[in-house]
Formats: sequence, structure tokens, C-alpha cells
Amino acid sequence: MIQENIRISVIVAAYNIEEYLVRCLDSICNQTYHNLEILVVDDGSTDETGRICEEYAGKDPRIKVIHQNNMGLSGARNSALKIATGEYIGYVDGDDYIEPDMYENMLDACLENDAQLAVCSYRQIGSEKAQNGFSGQRYPLTREEALEIYICDNKPYHIYNAVWSKLFRRDIVKDVMFPVGHKSEDIPYTTKALINADRCVFLDTPYYNYVVDREDSIMNQNIHERRFNDEIPFWKEQQGYLYGVGMKDLADKASYQFYRRMLYYFLDFKKRRMGESAGQLIEMLREDRKKIRTIYKNDYVAAGDKVRMHIALRTPGLYYILVRLYDKFVIPLRQ
Repeated sequence: MIQENIRISVIVAAYNIEEYLVRCLDSICNQTYHNLEILVVDDGSTDETGRICEEYAGKDPRIKVIHQNNMGLSGARNSALKIATGEYIGYVDGDDYIEPDMYENMLDACLENDAQLAVCSYRQIGSEKAQNGFSGQRYPLTREEALEIYICDNKPYHIYNAVWSKLFRRDIVKDVMFPVGHKSEDIPYTTKALINADRCVFLDTPYYNYVVDREDSIMNQNIHERRFNDEIPFWKEQQGYLYGVGMKDLADKASYQFYRRMLYYFLDFKKRRMGESAGQLIEMLREDRKKIRTIYKNDYVAAGDKVRMHIALRTPGLYYILVRLYDKFVIPLRQ
């Protein structure tokens, strides 16, 4: 067991989650690593969430509770960040829970590899997806390697946007706050942290349990607003961050992934019969036509992606029909 002379601040945002919060707080309080500062933010809850927070604070002196008017997930996390004293920062969403040895292993991995950021795998609770094949290994990564995995998603292990799968050394996020009033707030936070970290370590063990069956989950809210007001601007900002620190190759790859994502959004909007939203996406792509031509000349751009983008820009209706036909007739044959 590692010496417990390093404090970890664990930030928990909680809003109207009375039926989940006990499990969440128990999983944090029962960590095998004990030197924790547990900052729980009751973000204007109208159920028993606030009372549960106070009850746990009365039982465990490591818990500090902040009660505030509802400011959203970003505002709740920022309130805790302002008073956090730990040398490392971790996040747990109040409806999720973690494995008992999560922070012990993530901190140990950081110290063992001289890493400023640890990332772990996670398990989806309430999902029917198969979730097997975790290796249990630790993979040290340079800044460039970690960013490439995060942006391109081209390795057998993944670095996702979510901050709850990570342990941040304080110095790489001391000037980083969450954008208040937005969803998908983890995109800029994680991007900046990865840029600031000289070394990272990935732990292919599912220490985090992400609950996906909440009907009022943040991820189920207005999809048009989330994509146009939050995700698309944040993905564009990500490219700007990378260009700004001189990582042009990674910035170009981020642009490529952004355009691929835009085509996915287009298809998804069409399937949802959101024709106006789909049309807006195509217009945004057409405005970027010159940059798309430049990016799509790179060797790493798949030939199929070049064809898809060409058809989508010229005749988006035909592109949608071709994709639907492919999904209906070709994919079943391959299975």
C-alpha cells in the first residue's frame, strides 16, 4: 500500500438524486485510500439530497458539504474547485459509484509512472452492451500519445471526455474551470488537462461505474441544443487549443474527427426526422469546404470518408439514402 501523505480532493455534484446518493457516498467513504477530502455540492436539490449530504458529513469528517442555488453541473464542480485543497483532483457524479480501490490504484499509477494524469476504464450500469476484455494493465503515455488516443480513438484502450474516469494532479488544472451554462463541459476540461500533462497513465481496469438508466439523465436532454450550443463549439475550440500550442498535426486530426462526427450528427438528425437541424449541419460543412479539402488530403483520411464527405456536401439527401440502404442490406450480409 502506498503512503497516504498525499491528499485527493474528490468532488461530487448532486442534484435531486436521493435514491442514488447513498450508494455513491458509501463507495467514496469506503475507499482503501483514506486521505481524501470529499466535497459534496448540493446544487439546489428539492428532494432529500441535501439532508443525505449533511447526514454523511456528520458521520465522516472528511466530507464537506456546499449548499447552493442550482447552477448546473459546471457551476457545482467549480464551487468545489474553489475550496479544494488536495494535491490531486477526482470527480464522481452523484448517481454513479466507484470501486473500493479506485483512488489507491490511480494515485499509485501516477506516482509509479511520474504521471500528472491517470485515466481508468469504466463499466456501464444498466447497459445491455457487452463489457468484457479489460486487461488490468497500466499503460504509460506521453502527452502526444495520450492526445492521439483521445482525439483519434484508434487504440485498444480509450480516453473519453468524462472527467470522472480520471485523476488530475492539481498543477495541470489549477487554472481550468468548467464552462457554466453548457452541457458537454468535460470536452474543454479534458482537452486542456491533456495538453498540460507531460505524462499520463491509462489503467485498463473498470474502477468507475457509470449509471446509464436514469430517465432524467443529462445525456437525454435536448439533442439539438446540446450539439449546436455545446458540442460543436467545444470541438472547434479543441482544434484551436491544439493549433495554439503548436500541435498542428494533432489539430488537423482533431479537425478530421470533427468532420466525421458532423456527418454522424447529420445522419442521426435525419433518422430523428429533424430535417432543419440536419440542414444546418450541411450548411456548416459547406462553409468549411476549403478547410475540409485541405484536411482530407492527409494520408490518414480513409478513402471511404473522402467519398462520404464528397457525396454529403453535393447531395446530402442521396448520402442519407445510400447509408440507409447500406445499413439495411450490406451490414446484415456481413453478420
